[in-house]
Amino acid sequence: MAGGIGSRFWPISRNARPKQFLDILGTGKSFIRHTFERFAPIVPAENFLVVTNRVYRDLVLEQIPEIKECQVLCEPVGRNTAPCIAYAAFRLMSVNPEADMIVTPSDHLILNEAEFVHAIDEAMEFVRSHNVLMTIGIRPTRPDTGYGYIQVDGEQDNNTGAIHRVKTFTEKPNIELARAFVESGEFVWNAGIFLWKAAGILEAMRTMLPEMYQQFAAISDCYGTSRESECIERVYSECRSISIDFGVMEKAENVYVRCSDFGWSDIGTWGSLYSYSKKDDHGNVVRGEGMFYDTHDSIVMMPEGKLAVIEGLNDYIVVDSGNVLMICPKKNEQNIKKFIDDAKFHKGERYT
Repeated sequence: MAGGIGSRFWPISRNARPKQFLDILGTGKSFIRHTFERFAPIVPAENFLVVTNRVYRDLVLEQIPEIKECQVLCEPVGRNTAPCIAYAAFRLMSVNPEADMIVTPSDHLILNEAEFVHAIDEAMEFVRSHNVLMTIGIRPTRPDTGYGYIQVDGEQDNNTGAIHRVKTFTEKPNIELARAFVESGEFVWNAGIFLWKAAGILEAMRTMLPEMYQQFAAISDCYGTSRESECIERVYSECRSISIDFGVMEKAENVYVRCSDFGWSDIGTWGSLYSYSKKDDHGNVVRGEGMFYDTHDSIVMMPEGKLAVIEGLNDYIVVDSGNVLMICPKKNEQNIKKFIDDAKFHKGERYT
């Protein structure tokens, strides 16, 4: 899934080139490239599908040259994750009605990729032998309010004890509830990675999202043909915007979770990027050239060829990207959406 606009990483992430296509981590590779390479040992290149906004098709093909144009499924407009997954599942079913399906965001960080592959292999083995909808859960290391939580049943459903039936899903909690979740030992973070049979998720949608299911089923003879784009345009103009978590996973009876610990983060904010980045002796994360005086615990990102000279900043975000310079206290980064809205309203689309 590669259709988001990554607004929380503005001004580096822009409508024309959002987060998943950027090297925000400073590794020399974009998030989507890392995601492709992470799954390459598991999935042959010809079996990948990338669902993205149609304006990003060329970016996908540029960054993943191993796949063909027909493997990029282009949404005319974002409608959250349920339509995205329905589209991919129906396309898979048109090729192979017995297809297994792994759904993953394109912009997450995985530190231990060997353990990640092991977790995916184990979860998929369970999916192949049981009629279940599987999600990946991350054992929490702190009471984080930025993630959704999954409560697991105490019974273990496989030999390693890592797979459990899901009891409840909870959207991002307040800090008191998050702390209680972590202390209970019954909750894991929801990583937004899913495994199932393509037929299995479509059957669940037929039951719990019947209108959406019928909208995509009605164009079954279009998938993989020259008419697909036209048909998808019509479906997306009519279907509702809803997440797969709210539309299916929170209601289905056959939902399981593979509890994991492979160094995961969705790197969803500047603060989370700071946490996972290498820092200098004063706690600063720096991309580009800088000279710093009495400056601590800040993020500074500068374009090539520009020098940042900064004195007296503590716990700040300083980002110079294209036609925007943003300077903001780290504690106020939740205001970035307001900055974008104000810039669009007062200054025009060219800054977003």
